[in-house]
Amino acid sequence: MTKRILNVVTNVGHYDDPSHATGLWLSELTHAWHVFEEHGYEQTLVSPAGGAVPLEPRALKFPNYDKTAKSWRADPDKTALLENTASPDRIDASEYDAIYFTGGHAVMYDFPDSEGLQRITREIHERGGIVSSVCHGYCGLLNTRLSDGSYLIAGRRMTGFAWTEEVLARVDKLVPYNAEEQAKQRGALYEKATLPFVSYVVTDGNLVTGQNPGSAKATAKKVVEALEGDGRVDPL
Repeated sequence: MTKRILNVVTNVGHYDDPSHATGLWLSELTHAWHVFEEHGYEQTLVSPAGGAVPLEPRALKFPNYDKTAKSWRADPDKTALLENTASPDRIDASEYDAIYFTGGHAVMYDFPDSEGLQRITREIHERGGIVSSVCHGYCGLLNTRLSDGSYLIAGRRMTGFAWTEEVLARVDKLVPYNAEEQAKQRGALYEKATLPFVSYVVTDGNLVTGQNPGSAKATAKKVVEALEGDGRVDPL
């Protein structure tokens, strides 16, 4: 049967300071989408509130603005997908084999406390589906608890955008919290690459996480490997 991927995107367009715009880091979606598309997977976009998805301006500038992102914005059908994303209450988690949380600093605001996304993630995880994220996408996993009340990421090896990278990106004074530290406080066994901004992916059972924007393609490929193995990976 055709595998189905649920891609999670943001509805937020700025930091706490409205003069500083943010949004979806487009290539984190397009790189993964392209990988999943090559394997014939069906894909759906969901966001915490449903509807339109703002784009991170910095992701649309050279050298971050790459071929897959350009192709997406040049395709009216693809751009329309970002104008009308589904809300969590319209999603039946049983229909999806994997969930993939995209990033951009905007997700730090609307991913963590979305009960709808938490429900979907928990249900996919607990039946052995793949839970994955890239860059700030792991903010969507911070507050997700399993049916036994434990944090999904507790005791699990994982990665995501590092605090060092926040500092180097000069947004450490803008972000609402230190996501790396938040993950560690929830018991995650956080890892990062030796050098900032290089591709780095961690797989732990049915949890697949990538560190930064440059990790999106590699993260998607690891999701594919997990799905094409035995069809599913047993949760720990």
